[in-house]
Amino acid sequence: MLERVWGNIEKRRFSPLYLLYGNEPFLLMETYERLVNAALGPEEREWNLAVYDCEETPVEAALAEAETAPFFGERRVILVKNPYFFTAEKDKEVEHDLAKLENYLRAPAPFSIVVFFAPYEKLDERKKMTKLAKEQSEVVIAAPLAEAELRAWVRRRIESQGAQASDEAIDVLLRRAGTQLSALANEIDKLALFAGSGGTIEAAAVERLVARTPEENVFVLVEQVAKRDIPGALQTFYDLLEHNEEPIKILALLAGHFRLLAQVKWLAQTGYGQTQIASALKVHPFRVKLALAQAARFSDAELTEAIAELAAADYDVKSGAMDRRLAVELLLMRWGARPAQAGRHGRR
Repeated sequence: MLERVWGNIEKRRFSPLYLLYGNEPFLLMETYERLVNAALGPEEREWNLAVYDCEETPVEAALAEAETAPFFGERRVILVKNPYFFTAEKDKEVEHDLAKLENYLRAPAPFSIVVFFAPYEKLDERKKMTKLAKEQSEVVIAAPLAEAELRAWVRRRIESQGAQASDEAIDVLLRRAGTQLSALANEIDKLALFAGSGGTIEAAAVERLVARTPEENVFVLVEQVAKRDIPGALQTFYDLLEHNEEPIKILALLAGHFRLLAQVKWLAQTGYGQTQIASALKVHPFRVKLALAQAARFSDAELTEAIAELAAADYDVKSGAMDRRLAVELLLMRWGARPAQAGRHGRR
């Protein structure tokens, strides 16, 4: 659906009404920016682009603007932010004339493009107004991208800047920068500039230019624990300290990561697929894929024990019984001293 809408915008086949909603704000904003760039020239925006926030201004003010003929151009674009009346949220301080909105949805001005920008995971389908908006509008649902869609989005954004990328480079980028589109976009801009027009981004360049997120460093640290590479794990921990990460935060990240490994492993053992696990845990499918591979390196008992030890270390630190840095160091060395176990073979 997103590709179809973007294709029509690129061809200047505009709808008078757009309803953009979902919990991936970067895609919502990207769609809106594509629309503005295609519909209005730079010199038209001062006169024919308007923004209204429904948490501050009645919607009828935006509709009055939409019904006013454009100045020095073919059309107007009106952005209507936070239209909470399409959701189950209770009414706020601003009163909206929803009868006027209903009339406009049924007969929108032909010279205006009204964009309802709704950064909500769900709309209230029971409401007559919501149903009407969805029937009359071009609808874009901006949900987190599946792995294949995410890779395609990364490749497309790189190519839009005149560069190329190897599959390995995209793998490394997703592992290092995570799956948040705004963070990925910033890294892609940097890498494309480094590669230059017509250049190719290779994995080595990503490793050199893209810093690991704290979550990726924790993933690496746990991987080193699984391999009993404790010198490597300690060095990763010290690198995190050098980047001003607090030991107490590292303990929390480790606890969250081990809980994720235990959850994905248990769900996989009960028959859930990768997509189902991602939906159940509200975690991106790519992260689930990596976690499943890493969880196979630990037995169920090891994962349970690690979570308990992390909880005990957290208590010791917060109660003042142990130094924060020492608590993490002792955990890593304790894990490394244990014999490797065949976690990949399931339960012990």
